[in-house]
Amino acid sequence: MAFYEHVLIARPDISPAQVETLMEELSEFLGKQGAKVEKTEYWGLRNLAYPINKQRKGHYSLFNIDGPADAIHELERAHRISDDVMRYMTIRVDELDETPSPILSRKDRGDRSDRGPRRDS
Repeated sequence: MAFYEHVLIARPDISPAQVETLMEELSEFLGKQGAKVEKTEYWGLRNLAYPINKQRKGHYSLFNIDGPADAIHELERAHRISDDVMRYMTIRVDELDETPSPILSRKDRGDRSDRGPRRDS
């Protein structure tokens, strides 16, 4: 089987709890298709680089998937039908990374002490 990283952007007007439910449903859907979801991450409500359907924000989620290509095709077909998913992208990778993504690593850091000393005018 092949390894995939799948990122989706959900509409901003749904709650984070609904996004978590959507992620669980997609994991179950992939399981029925013969794929295994190795890792899921919820990156939160983030600004978009450009407006999509007049929306400036979206809920970002990441899936690391180990499964056949047919399962990925069915997942993408389900995304095209869904009203909650604004954009998605699937990339085939050589191996899955078990460490937290750079997005979560940056979010966990929290403090801004690495910027150097503050300059007061």
